[in-house]
Amino acid sequence: MAREQVILECTEAKAEGKPASRYMTTRNKKTKTERLELKKYNPFLRRHTLHRERK
Repeated sequence: MAREQVILECTEAKAEGKPASRYMTTRNKKTKTERLELKKYNPFLRRHTLHRERK
């Protein structure tokens, strides 16, 4: 399979001392070789923040 499941984690929450929100999504390994970065909603900060793919 070309698609793999990845976990996106908030990058701004730890700097503010809040819990990091996480989302699960999939990506195509063949077309997207770099790490995924998306703007997603963080309910702890009550705003949209940058979420990056975890290892």
